[in-house]
Amino acid sequence: MDREFRPRDIEARWCEEWERQHAFRADPASGREPFCMVIPPPNVTGNLHIGHVLVYTLHDIVARFERMRGKDVLWLPGTDHAGIATQMVVERELVKQGQTRHDLGREEFERRVWAWKETYGGNITRALRRLGASCDWSRERFTLDEGPSRAVRHVFVRLYEEGLIYRDRYIVQWCPRCRTALSDLETVHHTVEGKLYTIRYSAADGPGPGVLVATTRPETLLGDTGVAVHPGDPRYADLVGRMVEVPLTGRRVPVVADAFVDPAFGTGAVKITPSHDPNDFALGQRHGLPELAVIEPDGRMGEAALTYRGLDRFEARQRVLEDLAERGLLERSVTHEHAVAHCQRCSTAIEPLVSTQWFVRIAPLARPALEAVETGRTRFVPEAWSKTYFEWMRNLHDWCISRQLWWGHRIPAWYCDACPTTLVAVEPPCACSRCGGPLRQDEDVLDTWFSSALWPFSTLGWPEETRDLVHYYPTDLLITGHDIIFFWVARMMMLGLKFRDEVPFRTVYIHGLVRDTQGQKMSKSKGNTVEPEELQERYGTDAMRFTMAILAAPGNDIPLAPKRMEGYQAFANKLWNAARFALLHAPAASAGAAGEGSLADRWILSRLSATIAEVDAAMAEYRFDRAADLLYHFVWHEYCDWYIELAKVDLAAGAPADRARSARATLHGVLAPVLRLLHPFMPFVTEELWHRLPGQRPLLALASWPAADDAPRDVAAEADVARVQEIVVKIRNLRGECRLEPGQRIRVLLLAEDAELRRLLEREAPRVAALVRAERIEVLPALGEVGVAARGVAAGTQIAIPLEGLLDLEVEGQRIRRELERLSADVLGRARKLADAGFLAKAPPEIVEKERRLHAELLEERAKIERHLTTLGLGP
Repeated sequence: MDREFRPRDIEARWCEEWERQHAFRADPASGREPFCMVIPPPNVTGNLHIGHVLVYTLHDIVARFERMRGKDVLWLPGTDHAGIATQMVVERELVKQGQTRHDLGREEFERRVWAWKETYGGNITRALRRLGASCDWSRERFTLDEGPSRAVRHVFVRLYEEGLIYRDRYIVQWCPRCRTALSDLETVHHTVEGKLYTIRYSAADGPGPGVLVATTRPETLLGDTGVAVHPGDPRYADLVGRMVEVPLTGRRVPVVADAFVDPAFGTGAVKITPSHDPNDFALGQRHGLPELAVIEPDGRMGEAALTYRGLDRFEARQRVLEDLAERGLLERSVTHEHAVAHCQRCSTAIEPLVSTQWFVRIAPLARPALEAVETGRTRFVPEAWSKTYFEWMRNLHDWCISRQLWWGHRIPAWYCDACPTTLVAVEPPCACSRCGGPLRQDEDVLDTWFSSALWPFSTLGWPEETRDLVHYYPTDLLITGHDIIFFWVARMMMLGLKFRDEVPFRTVYIHGLVRDTQGQKMSKSKGNTVEPEELQERYGTDAMRFTMAILAAPGNDIPLAPKRMEGYQAFANKLWNAARFALLHAPAASAGAAGEGSLADRWILSRLSATIAEVDAAMAEYRFDRAADLLYHFVWHEYCDWYIELAKVDLAAGAPADRARSARATLHGVLAPVLRLLHPFMPFVTEELWHRLPGQRPLLALASWPAADDAPRDVAAEADVARVQEIVVKIRNLRGECRLEPGQRIRVLLLAEDAELRRLLEREAPRVAALVRAERIEVLPALGEVGVAARGVAAGTQIAIPLEGLLDLEVEGQRIRRELERLSADVLGRARKLADAGFLAKAPPEIVEKERRLHAELLEERAKIERHLTTLGLGP
């Protein structure tokens, strides 16, 4: 074996071998307990990013863990067509070529998007394989595959027939850039610094000053069909029912009273534009006001905007303000911060428009989904995220599911213009069922989240009652981010319960978001992104995966420093060298049962047993971070730093043969379970080392998970080694304080009054000597006259290291006193600073606290050095 682990040499080989041997194939006929997860399907818009690495690493840890526990694991892979996002990136490519989708036509444009999907969908699955994702690739799905597409049509038709899907004219949030309606969840609100304008609407039916109206969108007054005031506002009691004139238009509109109006906002009178504001739309319907659209779907002013037609809406705003000012109708404007909805995809300001769209009635579907979490049929981890889920489910609006796009699931509705008749069907009808005339299909496609909401059962063959569906549904676990609880989790719950009468998953684990070291969201514009492939090349996939796992505290965001991976790259190398040592000292013929063994043998086997139990408990709670930390500590600190060093004494030339046999057996007896424990977290290095162990072995990916009772628990051995460790650490510290060179051999005197402890130290003296580089360890009933020595106490044992011949006491004394002088000056300076009332009053509290902490640390260090001087017999 090489002295250094080289990930690049093995990763591709094991990816190929796992697939060649069908290691991850699920088998519903196996008779084993099923465990199923569906992948949160990545969009086919580009390559995997670091957030994907987190979520898929956690999925894979669970999949490998449950597979090793003997379950029939199905981790079903796939990708999402991502309607708006994918169409946008392809249209962006067309723009570079001087084309639009309309230049190509729908059929050719769809062909171009399919080509994009083949390229980038392939990149995504290759990246997932390289990550080590143990998916059953034979069951890979795409949301536009025929199976999932048929499921989408079945769901649409059934919901339509039950009155849960309907088509209506309604005001929707429209993105002029993407040219499509958006749901509430596809918009983000940004606080902007705008203006609140006060505009005069003149009286139109007799004398009077008219009314002053406050608005943030003066360009929409061109579409006003009314003015509203609060019914209890005495300022406008005489105005209700009268007519006023909309500025710049000559149009007469009524003044109505409505409790929606806030008398304290602006002037207490508001303009009503039913076609361009959702609140005005509802208010207009209550009062029978007409709709007048003045802004087109592309964000430009339409024919009804009179002389402003053709202008961009924001350009029109400036022109309207100029014309109002010229006519003396603009009373004033003041700075006004308010929230403006923007498209989540392209950041364009949303334009509310009235249009004909398809909607899902949410309330009847939400009730069972709410109850399922309330009663524990599905639980959130951490549980606190269920409150977020409840908040959304109890504040619902009907879901607009139609999108004015070309890429996606075409709405299965056909229209006959001759009758007219609307047909909604799973398969395309040949002709109108009423008049026999030709039909045209609805141009719109469904919201991407509609098909994604069916993912847990559409991917298993529904609406057919397939063997996979019966065996694997409901799925066991969903791992996802809190940012799509609304988009995806809730909708899967609603439709899973509706069409399978069962929750789609029993547990929802919410992971945090990957951020940079400053806690900022990663973005290319900030230049703080990290590319997974670069990390894999630099540190290896195992190190990247282990970093994700050990940082993944449930629900918390992850501040990712690529440098952190260096430590886990070193951990992979540490494991490699531990195995190399074991294989060097324990060839095939000597591997076997450990027998009675030394104290060190019994201790490490006991610690292994405890670690297995603790890792099992952590995994049961989805504490990936805790499980990874337990394994890191056991492998690095207990197995490598302590056990291997202790075992070297028994493996040295001249050691008793039975001790050597036991040490060799224990090296293997611990290494094999360690590889199994680490495999879900670091699959590549562990699989490679597994096959270097003695004997013919099947894939580690298919090996059994170790049981805690496989290794005997020996609490007494753990206590004894803990005492030995404490003594070793103290001796090492004394060496360091005295600045003894590593090559200097020392003599150590140990006084243990307790007879049992003394016998323990006598038995373990050779190991203690090896660990502290001592010529010999003397366990004495009394220390007697030792002379100048470094002294300490640990584990009920007095320790002395005679220093005669090891140190030039005069030179050492001079060095220590110089250090004392420096420390004393620093202590005095900080004490004066902390006694300064001006500093305490003016400095920030955190600075004052830092000074106090540093002062306390310096006092402690000074006291430590003074004690050392006394130890050396050089006085304080």
